[in-house]
Amino acid sequence: MSHIVILGAGTGGMPAAYEMKEMVGKNHEITVINERDYFQFVPSNPWIAVGWRERDDITFPIRSYLEKKGINFIAQRVIEIDAENNSLTLANNETVDYDYLIITTGPRLAFDEVPGSGPHNGFTTSICTTTHAEEAYKQFKNLCENPGHIIIGAMPGASCFGPAYEFAFIVDCALRKLKIRDKIPMTFVTSEPYIGHLGLGGVGDSKSMLESDLRKHHIKFITNAKTTHIEEGKMYIDELTEDGQLKKNHQLDFNMAMMLPAFKGVDPVANVEGLCNPRGFVIVDENQRSKKYANIFSAGVCIAIPPIEQTPVATGAPKTGYMIESMVTAIVHNINDEINGKPVNTTATWNAICLADMGDTGAAFVALPQIPPRNLVWFKKGKWVHAAKVAFEKYFIRKMKKGTSEPIYEKYILKTLGIEKLK
Repeated sequence: MSHIVILGAGTGGMPAAYEMKEMVGKNHEITVINERDYFQFVPSNPWIAVGWRERDDITFPIRSYLEKKGINFIAQRVIEIDAENNSLTLANNETVDYDYLIITTGPRLAFDEVPGSGPHNGFTTSICTTTHAEEAYKQFKNLCENPGHIIIGAMPGASCFGPAYEFAFIVDCALRKLKIRDKIPMTFVTSEPYIGHLGLGGVGDSKSMLESDLRKHHIKFITNAKTTHIEEGKMYIDELTEDGQLKKNHQLDFNMAMMLPAFKGVDPVANVEGLCNPRGFVIVDENQRSKKYANIFSAGVCIAIPPIEQTPVATGAPKTGYMIESMVTAIVHNINDEINGKPVNTTATWNAICLADMGDTGAAFVALPQIPPRNLVWFKKGKWVHAAKVAFEKYFIRKMKKGTSEPIYEKYILKTLGIEKLK
């Protein structure tokens, strides 16, 4: 009997547990380890931050749902991975041995890279976790009571730009509904070289469409923005030229600032000799397997993917939901094949699909493959995207509670977008 341990219980780890159990059955033991005892549907955090959702709408306790499927669950933080001896040390000093380890931890939020940033001992807020989004909602309510400038955007080195755009348009919509939008100036500050770059070198007409939307909603923007430090109520930004030279210094006053941070690998993963790149992301081969440790696999935001291109201010490549779903499925098949003495040869489909809510409308894009040149580029807007994003939220949470492993993107989202199955 093999013991398969999954580190992390987010949008990669939970599906991995269900798929793995369905694949190997009762003959092998599966354990999920997560520092929190609850699942959080991170894509809904922008709605939390304006009061359109509450915590109970997008979170649920993990244990009962996993155990119902015969999967072990440990709610503890891992403090050390002994990859040579196949063992994990937990914060309570207990150890867990494994035969196979699947790392789906997500990232460490690198607020420390910009002094004064972050919701803990800093002056900006975040929507990266549900707890952060709840704090953002407190600040949003204060902004509504005491109108002033709001800054929304992404720090140098960020790789996840979609939620920043979403939040900007959601805030705009929420303020319009409250009839106070005219009292609150907005500025979008991003490390991207241009609006709509998205860490992907742009997708179709994303540049012109998103620029147009920002202007239509009276949202000013600064690109090539290297945020250097933040003080209470003031953000300092170096705007760079295309060749990386200083173009202009900005000092922006704000009443509220939501800035997405750069990501790094979580400490116990980053500390494993030979497992990660310098930023702590797991280096994997085409089968999602570590290049040094044959029994360690990884999927999601915590794996190493090089930037699409060099940019004046550092930007990273995003890992979107369809990519993560595909990575997880590849890992499950590869571990099952190895257990059964078969060659490991399943690869993930690194295509990008995104449904971005914009408050009362939305934008959807597909990049096949994610890294250009591409075989397919598709970008559309409409109110139907907002409805699709809501439906996706409800369906994914229901799927995680039910414990099914059907591929959401292949079965539903591509069909909704009117796109044939991606090969």
